[in-house]
Amino acid sequence: MLHAIGLDEVQESAYRTLVGLGAAEVPELAHRLTLPEEEAVRALRRLERQGLAAQSSARPGRWVAAPPNVALGALLTQQRHELEQAELAAARLAEEYRAEAAELAVHDLVEVVTGAGAVAHRFLQLQLGATKEVCALVTGKPTAVTARDNRAEPQAAARGVRYRVVIEREVLAHPTGIAEAAAALGRDEEVRLADRVPTKLVVADGTVAMVPLTGRGTEPSALVVHASGLTDSLTGLFESVWRQALPLRLSAEDGVAETGENGPDGTDLQILSLLLAGLTDASVAKQLDLGLRTVQRRVKRLMEIVGVATRLQLGWHAYERGWVSRGVENS
Repeated sequence: MLHAIGLDEVQESAYRTLVGLGAAEVPELAHRLTLPEEEAVRALRRLERQGLAAQSSARPGRWVAAPPNVALGALLTQQRHELEQAELAAARLAEEYRAEAAELAVHDLVEVVTGAGAVAHRFLQLQLGATKEVCALVTGKPTAVTARDNRAEPQAAARGVRYRVVIEREVLAHPTGIAEAAAALGRDEEVRLADRVPTKLVVADGTVAMVPLTGRGTEPSALVVHASGLTDSLTGLFESVWRQALPLRLSAEDGVAETGENGPDGTDLQILSLLLAGLTDASVAKQLDLGLRTVQRRVKRLMEIVGVATRLQLGWHAYERGWVSRGVENS
């Protein structure tokens, strides 16, 4: 919790232990932290420089914790001041950038990023810098960053950034595809499914976009497009694909209008969602870790509940009864 003010895990543990004891000598502190005495001394020296601990004047060799409300309060006040200064500097730089943007040449509006590491870094940076919305098209063949490696997405979503994502059907066939999609839905992201998407794409706040540069036998590269007519075109491409895609539903909380003994349970709804997304019985069974016969038996039971003879009719009734939602809104 105190890493934000510059303390690592060892130093924070040392301070917490010292606060709990009030005062302690190095051997005792090292014992409680299960650390060598030399490392405990280094931690104490660091705390001393931060004003969080001091050596006792009455008993040499004994260390005393500074009162948290005073010591930590001072550090937090200093950090707030530094952050305010950084925000002012960022605002001035942004103003300078906007002033120059009107005179930028066309080649200044497009940035070429080369190398898997550089592409991954820029991709994460775009999301971390977003303040309102991130829109993305996701293909079934990741190049620089996989969904599991995209640590910026949960961070941005936690800050209230809206995510709208269209994924290819192939993504759900990946070993972790269903779990990653469910995690995104759990963060209140909007996820839709398409047979295919025209390209990988991410657009942050409608002002910066990133698309891959494809080339056989070459290292990953991408174009970062800054606010311009091209950015508007890429945003328009996303919106077009978004309107045509179907919402992905993977949990019992999404669009359930019927419950009880004769209604579908959460697993039934997951099976329905994946079948309507185009997966085969075998793929559904694999993704949900169920037996093939179990999937088929559950589908047959749902058909009996609604009184239909074909799966096409079952899909229609599922929408009518609110078990799943087509989500025809265009926003």
